Amino acid sequence: MTDQPLNLPESPAPRPVRATPRSAPRFVATEAAGEKRRGFLGTLDSTLLVIVGVLLAIGLMMVYSTTFDWSYQTYGNQSTIFLQHLRNALIGAALMIILTFVDYRIWRRLTVIILLMTIGALVAVLLFGDDTFGARRALINGSFQPGELAELTIVVYMAAWLSSRRMQVRSLTNGLLPFAVLVSIVSGLVLLQPDISTAATILVVGSIMFFLAGADLVHMSVAGVLVAVVGVIWVTNFGPDYAQGRLDSYLNSVTDVTQADYHVQQAIIAFSNGGLTGLGLGQGKQKFANLPAPHTDSIFAVIGEELGLLGATLVVALYVALVVRGLRLARRAVDNFGALLVAGLTIWIALKALLNIAVMTAMVPPTGAPLPFISFGGSSLVVLMSATGLMLSVGRVRALEGLPKRATVERRNVLAYLKPNREDGQERESV
Repeated sequence: MTDQPLNLPESPAPRPVRATPRSAPRFVATEAAGEKRRGFLGTLDSTLLVIVGVLLAIGLMMVYSTTFDWSYQTYGNQSTIFLQHLRNALIGAALMIILTFVDYRIWRRLTVIILLMTIGALVAVLLFGDDTFGARRALINGSFQPGELAELTIVVYMAAWLSSRRMQVRSLTNGLLPFAVLVSIVSGLVLLQPDISTAATILVVGSIMFFLAGADLVHMSVAGVLVAVVGVIWVTNFGPDYAQGRLDSYLNSVTDVTQADYHVQQAIIAFSNGGLTGLGLGQGKQKFANLPAPHTDSIFAVIGEELGLLGATLVVALYVALVVRGLRLARRAVDNFGALLVAGLTIWIALKALLNIAVMTAMVPPTGAPLPFISFGGSSLVVLMSATGLMLSVGRVRALEGLPKRATVERRNVLAYLKPNREDGQERESV
Protein backbone atom coordinates (compact mmCIF):
# COMPACT_ATOMS: atom_id res chain seq x y z
CA MET A 1 0.00 0.00 0.00
CA THR A 2 1.47 3.32 -1.00
CA ASP A 3 1.77 6.12 1.50
CA GLN A 4 -0.87 8.78 1.12
CA PRO A 5 -0.17 12.43 2.05
CA LEU A 6 -1.77 13.59 5.27
CA ASN A 7 -4.30 16.34 4.87
CA LEU A 8 -3.55 18.47 7.96
CA PRO A 9 -5.54 21.62 8.63
CA GLU A 10 -3.71 24.73 7.72
CA SER A 11 -2.46 26.74 10.71
CA PRO A 12 -3.93 30.18 10.97
CA ALA A 13 -1.86 32.96 9.59
CA PRO A 14 0.18 34.70 12.31
CA ARG A 15 -1.04 38.05 13.45
CA PRO A 16 1.11 40.99 12.57
CA VAL A 17 3.36 42.06 15.46
CA ARG A 18 3.37 45.74 16.18
CA ALA A 19 6.76 46.90 17.29
CA THR A 20 6.93 48.86 20.49
CA PRO A 21 9.04 51.99 20.26
CA ARG A 22 12.22 51.75 22.33
CA SER A 23 11.37 54.96 24.08
CA ALA A 24 8.03 53.67 25.36
CA PRO A 25 8.13 53.33 29.16
CA ARG A 26 6.71 49.80 29.28
CA PHE A 27 7.70 49.33 32.94
CA VAL A 28 5.75 52.29 34.26
CA ALA A 29 2.27 50.75 34.42
CA THR A 30 3.46 47.50 35.98
CA GLU A 31 5.68 49.28 38.50
CA ALA A 32 2.99 51.76 39.44
CA ALA A 33 0.50 48.95 39.94
CA GLY A 34 3.03 47.14 42.09
CA GLU A 35 3.51 50.22 44.25
CA LYS A 36 -0.23 50.50 44.79
CA ARG A 37 -0.39 46.88 45.90
CA ARG A 38 2.54 47.29 48.24
CA GLY A 39 1.23 50.43 49.88
CA PHE A 40 3.08 52.44 52.52
CA LEU A 41 4.79 49.54 54.32
CA GLY A 42 5.99 48.05 51.06
CA THR A 43 8.02 51.16 50.25
CA LEU A 44 9.90 51.21 53.56
CA ASP A 45 13.43 49.94 53.99
CA SER A 46 12.70 46.94 56.19
CA THR A 47 16.37 46.23 56.91
CA LEU A 48 16.96 49.67 58.39
CA LEU A 49 13.73 49.41 60.38
CA VAL A 50 14.76 46.06 61.86
CA ILE A 51 18.22 47.34 62.83
CA VAL A 52 16.84 50.43 64.56
CA GLY A 53 14.06 48.38 66.18
CA VAL A 54 16.54 45.92 67.70
CA LEU A 55 18.71 48.77 69.00
CA LEU A 56 15.64 50.37 70.58
CA ALA A 57 14.64 47.06 72.18
CA ILE A 58 18.12 46.64 73.65
CA GLY A 59 17.93 50.22 74.88
CA LEU A 60 14.60 49.63 76.62
CA MET A 61 15.99 46.54 78.38
CA MET A 62 19.20 48.24 79.47
CA VAL A 63 17.53 51.47 80.61
CA TYR A 64 15.23 49.45 82.88
CA SER A 65 18.17 47.41 84.12
CA THR A 66 20.21 50.51 84.96
CA THR A 67 17.39 52.56 86.52
CA PHE A 68 15.06 50.23 88.41
CA ASP A 69 16.90 50.67 91.74
CA TRP A 70 17.40 54.41 91.29
CA SER A 71 13.78 54.80 90.22
CA TYR A 72 12.52 52.90 93.26
CA GLN A 73 14.63 54.95 95.67
CA THR A 74 13.60 58.24 94.09
CA TYR A 75 9.96 57.64 93.11
CA GLY A 76 8.98 54.50 95.02
CA ASN A 77 8.36 52.72 91.71
CA GLN A 78 10.89 50.66 89.76
CA SER A 79 9.41 51.60 86.38
CA THR A 80 9.04 55.40 86.59
CA ILE A 81 12.27 56.30 84.78
CA PHE A 82 11.82 53.43 82.34
CA LEU A 83 8.35 54.72 81.45
CA GLN A 84 9.86 58.14 80.76
CA HIS A 85 12.25 56.51 78.32
CA LEU A 86 9.39 54.55 76.75
CA ARG A 87 7.42 57.78 76.34
CA ASN A 88 10.39 59.40 74.59
CA ALA A 89 10.71 56.37 72.32
CA LEU A 90 7.04 56.61 71.37
CA ILE A 91 7.34 60.33 70.63
CA GLY A 92 10.39 59.59 68.51
CA ALA A 93 8.54 56.80 66.70
CA ALA A 94 5.65 59.14 65.89
CA LEU A 95 8.03 61.74 64.45
CA MET A 96 9.84 59.02 62.53
CA ILE A 97 6.59 57.90 60.89
CA ILE A 98 5.64 61.47 59.99
CA LEU A 99 9.05 62.26 58.49
CA THR A 100 9.02 58.97 56.60
CA PHE A 101 5.67 59.81 55.02
CA VAL A 102 6.70 63.38 54.07
CA ASP A 103 8.87 63.75 50.97
CA TYR A 104 12.32 64.64 52.31
CA ARG A 105 12.89 67.14 49.46
CA ILE A 106 10.47 69.53 51.15
CA TRP A 107 13.02 70.18 53.89
CA ARG A 108 15.51 71.48 51.37
CA ARG A 109 13.42 74.61 50.99
CA LEU A 110 13.18 75.12 54.76
CA THR A 111 16.80 74.59 55.77
CA VAL A 112 17.54 78.29 56.33
CA ILE A 113 14.52 78.64 58.63
CA ILE A 114 15.45 75.47 60.51
CA LEU A 115 19.05 76.67 60.92
CA LEU A 116 17.97 80.09 62.23
CA MET A 117 15.55 78.48 64.70
CA THR A 118 18.30 76.17 65.93
CA ILE A 119 20.74 79.05 66.37
CA GLY A 120 18.01 80.90 68.28
CA ALA A 121 17.57 77.91 70.58
CA LEU A 122 21.34 77.72 71.17
CA VAL A 123 21.40 81.40 72.12
CA ALA A 124 18.35 80.95 74.35
CA VAL A 125 19.93 78.10 76.28
CA LEU A 126 22.94 80.30 77.04
CA LEU A 127 20.66 83.05 78.36
CA PHE A 128 17.87 81.12 80.04
CA GLY A 129 19.05 77.51 80.20
CA ASP A 130 19.07 75.30 83.28
CA ASP A 131 22.41 75.61 85.07
CA THR A 132 23.49 72.06 85.95
CA PHE A 133 26.99 71.15 87.09
CA GLY A 134 28.35 74.44 85.76
CA ALA A 135 26.90 74.02 82.27
CA ARG A 136 23.83 75.32 80.47
CA ARG A 137 22.72 72.74 77.95
CA ALA A 138 18.96 72.33 78.40
CA LEU A 139 15.70 74.28 78.36
CA ILE A 140 12.26 73.54 79.84
CA ASN A 141 13.50 71.89 83.03
CA GLY A 142 16.06 69.78 81.22
CA SER A 143 13.62 68.24 78.74
CA PHE A 144 15.07 69.87 75.59
CA GLN A 145 18.76 70.09 74.66
CA PRO A 146 19.30 72.36 71.63
CA GLY A 147 22.76 70.86 71.13
CA GLU A 148 21.22 67.55 70.04
CA LEU A 149 18.99 69.38 67.57
CA ALA A 150 22.01 71.32 66.28
CA GLU A 151 23.70 68.06 65.26
CA LEU A 152 20.73 67.06 63.12
CA THR A 153 20.26 70.57 61.74
CA ILE A 154 23.85 70.89 60.57
CA VAL A 155 23.53 67.62 58.62
CA VAL A 156 20.30 68.70 56.89
CA TYR A 157 21.59 72.19 56.13
CA MET A 158 24.96 70.98 54.88
CA ALA A 159 23.25 68.44 52.58
CA ALA A 160 21.13 71.20 51.03
CA TRP A 161 23.95 73.73 50.84
CA LEU A 162 26.55 71.36 49.40
CA SER A 163 24.20 69.81 46.86
CA SER A 164 23.46 73.29 45.48
CA ARG A 165 27.11 74.40 45.40
CA ARG A 166 28.33 71.72 43.00
CA MET A 167 31.77 72.71 41.67
CA GLN A 168 31.99 75.75 43.97
CA VAL A 169 32.78 73.42 46.86
CA ARG A 170 36.39 73.28 45.67
CA SER A 171 36.66 77.06 45.78
CA LEU A 172 38.29 78.76 48.76
CA THR A 173 36.05 81.82 48.80
CA ASN A 174 32.79 80.16 47.76
CA GLY A 175 33.36 76.80 49.41
CA LEU A 176 35.71 76.47 52.36
CA LEU A 177 35.29 79.94 53.90
CA PRO A 178 31.44 79.94 54.00
CA PHE A 179 31.56 76.38 55.33
CA ALA A 180 34.04 77.36 58.05
CA VAL A 181 31.93 80.34 59.11
CA LEU A 182 28.73 78.30 59.29
CA VAL A 183 30.22 75.43 61.26
CA SER A 184 32.13 77.80 63.54
CA ILE A 185 28.96 79.68 64.51
CA VAL A 186 27.00 76.56 65.38
CA SER A 187 29.80 74.65 67.10
CA GLY A 188 30.99 77.82 68.86
CA LEU A 189 27.58 78.38 70.45
CA VAL A 190 27.55 74.77 71.62
CA LEU A 191 31.09 75.13 72.97
CA LEU A 192 29.98 78.07 75.12
CA GLN A 193 27.54 75.86 77.08
CA PRO A 194 30.14 74.16 77.38
CA ASP A 195 29.56 70.88 75.49
CA ILE A 196 32.83 69.83 73.90
CA SER A 197 31.66 66.44 72.57
CA THR A 198 28.65 67.90 70.75
CA ALA A 199 30.71 70.74 69.28
CA ALA A 200 33.34 68.26 68.10
CA THR A 201 30.63 66.05 66.57
CA ILE A 202 29.20 68.97 64.60
CA LEU A 203 32.66 69.93 63.35
CA VAL A 204 33.69 66.39 62.35
CA VAL A 205 30.40 65.42 60.68
CA GLY A 206 30.23 68.71 58.76
CA SER A 207 33.83 68.27 57.61
CA ILE A 208 33.25 64.72 56.38
CA MET A 209 30.18 65.83 54.44
CA PHE A 210 32.21 68.69 52.95
CA PHE A 211 34.85 66.16 51.88
CA LEU A 212 32.25 63.85 50.32
CA ALA A 213 30.83 66.76 48.33
CA GLY A 214 34.17 67.14 46.54
CA ALA A 215 36.21 69.55 48.68
CA ASP A 216 39.80 70.38 47.83
CA LEU A 217 42.11 68.09 49.80
CA VAL A 218 44.78 70.74 50.27
CA HIS A 219 42.26 73.20 51.71
CA MET A 220 40.85 70.49 53.98
CA SER A 221 44.29 69.45 55.23
CA VAL A 222 45.37 72.99 56.10
CA ALA A 223 42.04 73.71 57.80
CA GLY A 224 42.26 70.45 59.76
CA VAL A 225 45.71 71.31 61.12
CA LEU A 226 44.56 74.79 62.11
CA VAL A 227 41.48 73.44 63.89
CA ALA A 228 43.58 70.85 65.76
CA VAL A 229 46.07 73.50 66.93
CA VAL A 230 43.34 75.91 68.02
CA GLY A 231 41.51 73.08 69.79
CA VAL A 232 44.55 72.06 71.81
CA ILE A 233 45.29 75.68 72.75
CA TRP A 234 41.68 76.23 73.80
CA VAL A 235 41.47 73.08 75.93
CA THR A 236 44.79 73.67 77.68
CA ASN A 237 44.35 77.41 78.32
CA PHE A 238 40.71 78.48 78.11
CA GLY A 239 38.61 75.36 78.37
CA PRO A 240 36.78 74.09 81.46
CA ASP A 241 38.87 72.43 84.16
CA TYR A 242 37.36 69.00 83.58
CA ALA A 243 38.52 69.02 79.94
CA GLN A 244 42.17 69.47 80.90
CA GLY A 245 41.85 66.80 83.59
CA ARG A 246 40.34 64.30 81.16
CA LEU A 247 43.04 64.95 78.60
CA ASP A 248 45.81 64.51 81.17
CA SER A 249 44.35 61.26 82.53
CA TYR A 250 43.96 59.89 79.01
CA LEU A 251 47.56 60.68 78.10
CA ASN A 252 48.74 59.02 81.31
CA SER A 253 46.60 55.94 80.64
CA VAL A 254 48.28 55.31 77.29
CA THR A 255 51.25 53.74 79.13
CA ASP A 256 49.49 52.78 82.39
CA VAL A 257 45.78 51.95 82.34
CA THR A 258 45.58 52.39 86.13
CA GLN A 259 46.10 56.11 85.55
CA ALA A 260 42.97 56.37 83.43
CA ASP A 261 39.99 58.49 84.37
CA TYR A 262 37.88 57.05 87.21
CA HIS A 263 34.95 56.68 84.84
CA VAL A 264 37.01 54.64 82.39
CA GLN A 265 38.49 52.47 85.14
CA GLN A 266 35.05 51.51 86.39
CA ALA A 267 33.97 50.68 82.84
CA ILE A 268 36.97 48.39 82.42
CA ILE A 269 36.04 46.61 85.66
CA ALA A 270 32.51 46.13 84.34
CA PHE A 271 33.79 44.53 81.14
CA SER A 272 36.08 42.28 83.18
CA ASN A 273 33.17 41.16 85.35
CA GLY A 274 31.07 40.30 82.31
CA GLY A 275 33.49 37.97 80.57
CA LEU A 276 32.20 36.17 77.50
CA THR A 277 28.52 35.69 78.34
CA GLY A 278 27.92 38.25 81.10
CA LEU A 279 26.42 38.09 84.56
CA GLY A 280 22.86 38.14 83.24
CA LEU A 281 20.37 40.91 82.49
CA GLY A 282 19.86 43.03 85.61
CA GLN A 283 22.62 41.26 87.54
CA GLY A 284 25.41 43.78 87.03
CA LYS A 285 26.99 45.35 90.11
CA GLN A 286 28.94 48.33 88.79
CA LYS A 287 25.80 50.29 87.94
CA PHE A 288 24.65 50.55 91.56
CA ALA A 289 27.43 52.74 92.95
CA ASN A 290 30.72 52.71 91.07
CA LEU A 291 29.89 53.40 87.43
CA PRO A 292 28.94 57.05 86.72
CA ALA A 293 25.84 57.67 84.58
CA PRO A 294 25.13 53.98 83.89
CA HIS A 295 21.89 54.79 82.02
CA THR A 296 23.49 57.28 79.61
CA ASP A 297 27.25 57.62 79.06
CA SER A 298 28.20 54.26 80.61
CA ILE A 299 25.40 52.07 79.30
CA PHE A 300 27.74 50.19 76.95
CA ALA A 301 29.83 49.13 79.96
CA VAL A 302 26.68 47.80 81.61
CA ILE A 303 25.92 45.85 78.43
CA GLY A 304 29.41 44.36 78.63
CA GLU A 305 28.94 43.37 82.28
CA GLU A 306 25.44 41.92 82.00
CA LEU A 307 25.44 40.53 78.44
CA GLY A 308 29.16 39.88 78.15
CA LEU A 309 31.43 40.13 75.16
CA LEU A 310 28.78 38.46 73.02
CA GLY A 311 26.18 41.11 73.85
CA ALA A 312 28.63 43.97 73.31
CA THR A 313 29.68 42.45 69.97
CA LEU A 314 26.03 42.22 68.90
CA VAL A 315 25.56 45.92 69.58
CA VAL A 316 28.68 46.83 67.59
CA ALA A 317 27.52 44.57 64.73
CA LEU A 318 24.16 46.34 64.65
CA TYR A 319 25.86 49.72 64.28
CA VAL A 320 28.06 48.34 61.50
CA ALA A 321 24.96 47.00 59.75
CA LEU A 322 23.26 50.39 60.13
CA VAL A 323 26.24 52.12 58.53
CA VAL A 324 26.32 49.67 55.62
CA ARG A 325 22.59 50.05 55.05
CA GLY A 326 22.71 53.82 55.33
CA LEU A 327 25.51 54.15 52.80
CA ARG A 328 23.64 51.87 50.43
CA LEU A 329 20.59 54.11 50.71
CA ALA A 330 22.81 57.11 50.00
CA ARG A 331 24.15 55.53 46.83
CA ARG A 332 20.64 54.78 45.58
CA ALA A 333 19.14 58.21 46.33
CA VAL A 334 17.40 59.93 43.43
CA ASP A 335 19.26 63.22 43.87
CA ASN A 336 22.43 64.66 45.39
CA PHE A 337 20.56 66.20 48.31
CA GLY A 338 19.18 62.83 49.34
CA ALA A 339 22.56 61.15 48.90
CA LEU A 340 24.37 63.69 51.05
CA LEU A 341 21.55 63.74 53.60
CA VAL A 342 21.58 59.98 54.20
CA ALA A 343 25.38 59.82 54.12
CA GLY A 344 25.61 62.64 56.67
CA LEU A 345 23.02 61.11 58.99
CA THR A 346 24.72 57.72 58.79
CA ILE A 347 28.13 59.21 59.57
CA TRP A 348 26.65 61.21 62.44
CA ILE A 349 25.04 58.16 64.08
CA ALA A 350 28.19 56.10 63.53
CA LEU A 351 30.40 58.80 65.06
CA LYS A 352 28.23 59.09 68.17
CA ALA A 353 28.30 55.32 68.65
CA LEU A 354 32.04 55.18 68.04
CA LEU A 355 32.73 57.94 70.57
CA ASN A 356 30.70 56.27 73.30
CA ILE A 357 32.23 52.83 72.73
CA ALA A 358 35.75 54.24 72.39
CA VAL A 359 35.45 56.05 75.72
CA MET A 360 34.26 52.92 77.51
CA THR A 361 37.20 50.97 76.09
CA ALA A 362 39.79 53.66 77.02
CA MET A 363 40.59 54.52 73.39
CA VAL A 364 39.73 58.25 73.63
CA PRO A 365 39.27 60.72 76.50
CA PRO A 366 35.80 60.79 78.12
CA THR A 367 33.38 62.80 75.99
CA GLY A 368 29.90 62.35 77.45
CA ALA A 369 28.39 61.18 74.15
CA PRO A 370 25.31 58.92 74.56
CA LEU A 371 24.99 55.58 72.80
CA PRO A 372 22.54 56.10 69.89
CA PHE A 373 19.07 54.53 70.30
CA ILE A 374 20.15 52.84 73.56
CA SER A 375 21.07 55.48 76.14
CA PHE A 376 18.41 57.25 78.20
CA GLY A 377 17.76 60.80 77.03
CA GLY A 378 14.71 62.44 75.53
CA SER A 379 16.30 64.95 73.17
CA SER A 380 18.90 62.52 71.88
CA LEU A 381 16.44 59.69 71.25
CA VAL A 382 13.80 61.87 69.59
CA VAL A 383 16.34 63.53 67.31
CA LEU A 384 17.86 60.18 66.33
CA MET A 385 14.42 58.74 65.54
CA SER A 386 13.69 61.82 63.44
CA ALA A 387 16.93 61.22 61.56
CA THR A 388 15.82 57.64 60.91
CA GLY A 389 12.57 58.99 59.46
CA LEU A 390 14.52 61.17 57.04
CA MET A 391 16.63 58.20 55.94
CA LEU A 392 13.51 56.10 55.40
CA SER A 393 11.94 58.95 53.42
CA VAL A 394 14.90 59.00 51.02
CA GLY A 395 14.53 55.27 50.46
CA ARG A 396 10.76 55.55 50.11
CA VAL A 397 11.01 58.26 47.45
CA ARG A 398 13.42 56.04 45.54
CA ALA A 399 10.92 53.16 45.71
CA LEU A 400 7.91 55.29 44.75
CA GLU A 401 9.51 57.00 41.78
CA GLY A 402 10.52 53.67 40.29
CA LEU A 403 13.26 55.19 38.15
CA PRO A 404 14.93 52.78 35.74
CA LYS A 405 18.36 51.64 36.81
CA ARG A 406 20.11 53.46 33.98
CA ALA A 407 18.86 56.78 35.40
CA THR A 408 20.31 56.20 38.86
CA VAL A 409 23.44 54.13 38.35
CA GLU A 410 25.34 57.17 37.13
CA ARG A 411 23.94 59.32 39.94
CA ARG A 412 26.55 61.07 42.02
CA ASN A 413 28.22 58.54 44.31
CA VAL A 414 29.01 60.29 47.58
CA LEU A 415 31.15 57.39 48.67
CA ALA A 416 33.60 57.57 45.77
CA TYR A 417 34.53 61.29 45.91
CA LEU A 418 33.05 62.04 42.48
CA LYS A 419 32.19 65.37 40.97
CA PRO A 420 28.59 66.57 41.30
CA ASN A 421 26.10 65.56 38.62
CA ARG A 422 23.38 67.41 36.83
CA GLU A 423 19.89 67.11 38.24
CA ASP A 424 18.79 64.97 35.28
CA GLY A 425 20.88 62.08 36.56
CA GLN A 426 23.69 62.28 33.98
CA GLU A 427 27.21 62.32 35.35
CA ARG A 428 29.40 65.33 34.68
CA GLU A 429 32.68 64.87 32.91
CA SER A 430 35.69 64.70 35.21
CA VAL A 431 37.97 67.69 35.24
